[in-house]
This record gives sequence, C-alpha cells and structure tokens, in this order.
Amino acid sequence: MTRLCTSLLAGTLFAVQLATAQTAHTAATPPKDYAPADVAFMSGMIYHHTQALLMAGWAPSHGAGADVRTLCERIINAQKDEIRIMGTWLADRNEPVPHPDPAHMMMPGMTDHLMPGMLTAEQLAQLDRARGLDFDALFLQFMIQHHEGAITMVNELFARGAGEENPVYKIASGVFADQTTEIERMQHMLAAKMFGPTPTTNPR
Repeated sequence: MTRLCTSLLAGTLFAVQLATAQTAHTAATPPKDYAPADVAFMSGMIYHHTQALLMAGWAPSHGAGADVRTLCERIINAQKDEIRIMGTWLADRNEPVPHPDPAHMMMPGMTDHLMPGMLTAEQLAQLDRARGLDFDALFLQFMIQHHEGAITMVNELFARGAGEENPVYKIASGVFADQTTEIERMQHMLAAKMFGPTPTTNPR
C-alpha cells in the first residue's frame, strides 16, 4: 500500500512538473500568429524609415526653409516612434531586428535592403550637395518618391494576404494614411516653391 501511494505521488509530481515545463515553454515561445511577409514588411520598413530620418535630418544644416524644416521634424518624430515599435515587435517574436547604418546608404553600389521608393546612393549624394531653395525642392521631390514607395510596400503586404495581426495591421494602415496625407501636402509645397504664388491683379 505504501509503495502504491509512493508511485501515485511520484506520478502526480511528474505530471505537475511536465505541465509547468509546458507552460514555461509556451510563455517563452510567442504564438506563431504572423506570416513571413509580416516579418519582411516590418524589417524592410525599418530600413525605409532609417533613410527618411537621414534625409530629414539634413534640413537644419542644408538651409531648408521653415516649412520644410517643420515637415522634417514631423517625419523624424513619427518615424522614430514607428522604428521603435517595429523593432520591439520583431524582438518579441525572436525575429532579427535590423540596425541599419545610414552611412552605408551613402556608399555607391550599396543596393542591399533597397526598398521601394528608397533613394540610391547617387540620389542621396545629390540631395546632400543641395542648399537652400534647391534643397527644399529636391527634398520634396525625393520624399514624395520615398513615401510612394512606402505605400507600395503596404499594398504588397496586403496583396500577399498578410498584415492581419493587429500590430502589423496598425503600423501598415498608419503608414498608408500618414504618408498619403504627407504626399498631398508635399505636392502643394513643391508647386508653391517651383511656380510661386498665383499673382493677383489689383483692380483699377
């Protein structure tokens, strides 16, 4: 009888230990409720945003106008936050977190991780050489291109049937909405800089 009770007790302890181990494994391993396309999108958008930060960061040193500086500050604040969120999302799922070096983007021939709309090294060098009004106009042209590429990335994500997990959907939808709005704003800014305000005639 004692031997039977001991066996039952040992079996119970083993079951408890097994359940505890399974619970710990479940807690340590995040649920696989996302797609490879989600990982590619979040990783790629980190590279994409990093280049936008590089471009926008030149505004003070390159003689940008007040309106372009305000736009650049908005871009920097928004995209820094999104980079942090995307990096956390990847890390929480044990996926590699990119840490792009903006200096590498300036090196000719560096086409690794060149997402849609991103500037080539030659285009970045062209922007870096510009000053004042020339910088403003070129920045707006290139950032419109850059934003359009981000929208392409969002459309491609959803076309693959991905982006259903809430954090990914929220980031992708936010990028689409924010950058669509900013494209329209930049188009108006660019038109004003290139063509100037419409002259008015004074009635006599």
